[in-house]
Amino acid sequence: MFRVRPVTLLACLGGLGLSMAAAPALPQASRVALPVEREALAAHNMARVEAGAVPLIWSERLARDAQGWADGLAAQGRFDHAPPGQRRGQGENLWRGTRGRWSVEAMIGFFLDERRFFRAGTFPDISATGRWSDVGHYSQIIWPDTREVGCALARTPSDEVLVCRYWPAGNVWGQRIEARPRLSRR
Repeated sequence: MFRVRPVTLLACLGGLGLSMAAAPALPQASRVALPVEREALAAHNMARVEAGAVPLIWSERLARDAQGWADGLAAQGRFDHAPPGQRRGQGENLWRGTRGRWSVEAMIGFFLDERRFFRAGTFPDISATGRWSDVGHYSQIIWPDTREVGCALARTPSDEVLVCRYWPAGNVWGQRIEARPRLSRR
């Protein structure tokens, strides 16, 4: 298990203009996190706090699985989701961009930008655009039944690939997803 240090989470909350009282109680740490873990978990949990979902815990198993897929995508120059059989019920978000240009927080920010189209509903009817794929990354992050996340980066000479895996997977057909309105900004 992994724990975001309160200072890190509070700094993230403050940087977003959110009330420090909104900081969630997070699971206990078993070790100091690497930067990818710290940034990824903090970004995911900030979105979950805003949506009224419980914070995620870091999963080394999911991070290893994500690393394997990210390494394969980078080595082969591909950008595809892992086949469902290979994911074994894990959810997955993918990002690819110019190497060295983006922080992990910014990479995950691209997923979170989809919240502008999100609306509560029964999956797949959760997007103001009528296409669930326009909010699928965001809805996976805030999916209420999801409890664990693990992310990993792989690099090519020109690009970086981020893979995040989730357990249990979200975006389940026929299940309802709610999200409370975004917290007020100062």
